Amino acid sequence: MPYEIELRFLRDVFQKSRVPLQQPTLAALMAGGQKELPPLYEPPKPRTLYRLRRLDGRCYLYLLLPGAREARVLTVGPYLDAPIQEERLVAEAQRLGLAKTPLQRLREYYEAIPVLPEGDHLFLLLDSFCERIWQSPAFGVQDVNEEEGASSAPTLLDAHGEIGDRLVSMRAMEQRYAFERELMQAVTLGQLHKEKLLATAISGNHFEMRVADPLRNTKNYCIIMNTLLRKAAEDGGVHPMHLDSTSSGFAVRIEQLHVPAAGVPLMREMFRGYCRLVQKSKGQSLSRVVRQAVLLIDEDLSAELTLSRLAATLGVSGAYLSAAFRREMGQTLSHYIRNRRMQYAADLLRTTELQVQGIALQCGILDVQYFSKLFKAEFGCAPTEYRSTHAAGRVAEGI
Repeated sequence: MPYEIELRFLRDVFQKSRVPLQQPTLAALMAGGQKELPPLYEPPKPRTLYRLRRLDGRCYLYLLLPGAREARVLTVGPYLDAPIQEERLVAEAQRLGLAKTPLQRLREYYEAIPVLPEGDHLFLLLDSFCERIWQSPAFGVQDVNEEEGASSAPTLLDAHGEIGDRLVSMRAMEQRYAFERELMQAVTLGQLHKEKLLATAISGNHFEMRVADPLRNTKNYCIIMNTLLRKAAEDGGVHPMHLDSTSSGFAVRIEQLHVPAAGVPLMREMFRGYCRLVQKSKGQSLSRVVRQAVLLIDEDLSAELTLSRLAATLGVSGAYLSAAFRREMGQTLSHYIRNRRMQYAADLLRTTELQVQGIALQCGILDVQYFSKLFKAEFGCAPTEYRSTHAAGRVAEGI
């Protein structure tokens, strides 16, 4: 397709915003039964953007992609245009006949869906994409409302019409771990700009009630966040003296919270504070070239991270980059890349159900046997053994 680059860029942006974007075939969509995809009541028309709102409040955008050999539909969603309220959850449980299902299970399902308020930048990006692929600023927009009486039950319902606890818990846990990894990596690299990408996930996160008191519950989550970000900043090279001062200051402010709503703004302030510490620390110790090389590596561990490719991207010679990296980082470029990939692989093995081959690809290694060899050299066991050993800890950990 002539717009493959634009489509790839669009997919990356939506993925970072945790909004599902898929390209199923038109035939598959019309056949129905596709998980988390919009139901189509009639084939979409060319040059038309559809906005579907389901009876339970889940929203989708979809359009027919031009020029594909097999008719494909670009789908965005599900997403919510506003956080789902408690009374809405109760009403939805009654409408779906889920009176016997614990409301917490239903709540976890909907809270895992991203919230995109009207006017969000992602809508503008999609509009621009439509203008590009249709080569015109003028195109049709059609609203579609799900018909009354249609089945819009969540796709995590089991064979008995109830929401499976294990599936919901697994999905919520994987999203928490993914969010946690991205958050900590951003702080370790001092990526202050990532606050914009993480803001939606933080603000849309209705914390699970682990204690009866909502304020105490919020404070506990803030304490966890403070601990995680402190560790991430330490990995980013911040001196313990600065870490102790910063984390102690945030600890005092956490206990001074008076309302649960103040927790999210404080978390975002913690993120900014620790990022600035890392930026200041790295700015004092690393050259521009080495700092940018680290950013390129950690931004996408699945990319082709060869010395020649990185050097060309940074506009320097391979010999210069290799010498500078070893001098300033205390290790070779290849060792750093291998170490970061194995750390990421270990995270994915602990926190997801991805197959080993899929994890290898996420780490930029096409040969799964070679990946297993590197992993065993790093951790002393095969990837499957590592997952089995650490599986028990998954339930007890996480935000």
